[in-house]
Amino acid sequence: MEIDKAIRESDDTRLKTKYNNAVYVIQRALALYSVEEVAFSFNGGKDSTVLLHLLRAGHYLHEVGKNLSGDGTEITFPIRTIYFESSSVFPEINSFTYDTASIYKLQMDIIRLDFKSGLEALLKAHPIRAIFLGVRIGDPTAVGQEQFSPSSPGWPAFMRVNPILDWSYRDVWAFLLTCKVPYCSLYDQGYTSIGSIHDTVPNALLCHSKTNSNEHNYKPAYLLPDGRLERAGRVKKGTSQPSTATSNGFKQDDSHLKRNFTASIIAVGDEILFGTVEDRMMPILCRKLHSVGWAVSHIAVSRNDIDSVADEVERLESTCDMVNLLQYESAFIVFVVCGEVFIYGGVGPLPSDLTVAGVAKAFGVRMAPDEEFEEYLRHILGERCTGDRNEMAQLPEGITELLHHEKLRVPLIKCQNVIILTATNASELENEWDCLIDLMPTNGLLVISEPFISKRLATTLSDVDAAQPLSEMCCKFPDLYIGAYRESRGGSLIITVKGKDKSRISTAADALCNKFGCKEIE
Repeated sequence: MEIDKAIRESDDTRLKTKYNNAVYVIQRALALYSVEEVAFSFNGGKDSTVLLHLLRAGHYLHEVGKNLSGDGTEITFPIRTIYFESSSVFPEINSFTYDTASIYKLQMDIIRLDFKSGLEALLKAHPIRAIFLGVRIGDPTAVGQEQFSPSSPGWPAFMRVNPILDWSYRDVWAFLLTCKVPYCSLYDQGYTSIGSIHDTVPNALLCHSKTNSNEHNYKPAYLLPDGRLERAGRVKKGTSQPSTATSNGFKQDDSHLKRNFTASIIAVGDEILFGTVEDRMMPILCRKLHSVGWAVSHIAVSRNDIDSVADEVERLESTCDMVNLLQYESAFIVFVVCGEVFIYGGVGPLPSDLTVAGVAKAFGVRMAPDEEFEEYLRHILGERCTGDRNEMAQLPEGITELLHHEKLRVPLIKCQNVIILTATNASELENEWDCLIDLMPTNGLLVISEPFISKRLATTLSDVDAAQPLSEMCCKFPDLYIGAYRESRGGSLIITVKGKDKSRISTAADALCNKFGCKEIE
């Protein structure tokens, strides 16, 4: 069988492992259900093309294993194939689907109804109990699915069989190119994920030149360097770009400069609570946030425990603009800013590396292997980062995106509004923050507002004498932060005035100097 032979002769050990696991799932399904009770959903895309040939190989090996065709007789492909034809499908997809059916002699049922209605009609007409699907982790429909998953409530009852659930974009193309099987021509024109004609365009990341007629030329899909961006072409054709960018749900025009974005920081780690580790990164993070116009409103320390991390992230991410978990040495810091979540640290093999699992629990999703992230870890750790039980490469399922930057050894991990950084000290935090700022225009990670500016004043007044006048100044300047502290009990009272309006800060500082006889300090 040509598919099995091509994989066996390949030097790609990971592809061999993926192939063997997928074939095992197929053979297991064929042992549980008769051929008449299974079907294969084919849509002409790359994933279902891979699944078609895995089914051909799996069925062949299943029949050979039963010694039904040991004499070399050709084994036909008897599994019922269903194709949902639509007026919004690309003509190239239609042509490829019908050509494939002809080449491999598929028993293809053409369904011209929506998916749910079509399945209801199909299951009424045939005794189908299981359907093979080309679903992969990262697909919108993949969250919560296993290799064998019953259909969702409200749908016709059948078993969803997902042989390539744990395959990455790289695995899909490694299989297609290794086996030299035909695939839809759109993938050679820069399309990396194909939906309908209304919501799919070539992936701009593969654009490499323009013709004399100002048309773009695209590299083929298998040259996409980052498989996480395969759905970057899923945008509506003809949609014009808005005049102002949108990030975190807010328009980035001049109005955002005056908006106050607030952040919370949660330190997660028993070492901080024990006093073993002194947290040096939190002040740096506060200053970085202030430099882009964000105020920190909440700081807490949580136990180094999955439930504790999950509870804090869940509580704060629903009320803030951003959340960020950090790690200092063996402790973690969660930084929560309204709408986005940043996390650095907690990715590793140690028992204390629980941050990512805590985030997964906060969002109610499971941890699942991430092939793209495993590739990066393998480059760093070599053969110590292999195998299906590689917990370091387990990320929250269905909500994870990798953020790449040339200055980063390992990409940052984004889970919806949570970004997981990998810094473990102040210098690494500085580098990752700079990378986040660089990535902001393309990923909308942070809304940059006017930075906070401040003045510090010193007075020899006692706390009792300063209390009432300071309260009056706070009422007079409600748009500013006015606070006071002492560096020592016998030292001067330091008054801080902070805000975004330089003229207002100067006016308040002058008023304080007149009232208290203060002097400005650096």
